[in-house]
Amino acid sequence: MVGLKRGTVRLVPHIENWHQLFEEEKARLQSAIGENVFAIEHIGSTSICGISAKPILDIAVAVEKYADGEKCIKPLDDLGYEYRGAHGIAGRHYFVKGELRTHHLHLVEINSDFWRSHLLFRDYLRENPTIAKEYDNLKKDLAKKYAENRDAYLEGKAGFIENVLSAAGFERTDY
Repeated sequence: MVGLKRGTVRLVPHIENWHQLFEEEKARLQSAIGENVFAIEHIGSTSICGISAKPILDIAVAVEKYADGEKCIKPLDDLGYEYRGAHGIAGRHYFVKGELRTHHLHLVEINSDFWRSHLLFRDYLRENPTIAKEYDNLKKDLAKKYAENRDAYLEGKAGFIENVLSAAGFERTDY
């Protein structure tokens, strides 16, 4: 149900079970790192009913300060997460799980642009099915065009995401 070869893009229709899989993973995370975090949220397309997604659960974990995330590295490793550092996004601790990528975990400060923008984008699409469908169509087109180029796929979505965030009233504070 979840898992994708690294670097590839393959979309599948929404699977309702993704929400249950997230809740199960959230419980494991809460048990392992709960004393160090404020919140654990399901983000990304698997969190939005009705749209296609890469079969990878995206999870955002909020801490008070970036350094607090370092306390989570060993317990997450024990759960099978591989630490990848910031992986190109300042202020983020990034983890992947699974030989076939099954989970991406983004550990960030609770007041960061990353945290706020990802939850705002998710919630906006949940509340606006027409916009969600537009996003779904864009992703399908990009996935066909860039099936073996994840970076180009992500770049192709960037403008749409920025427009949605702007419509939702997002203003950056991390500079």
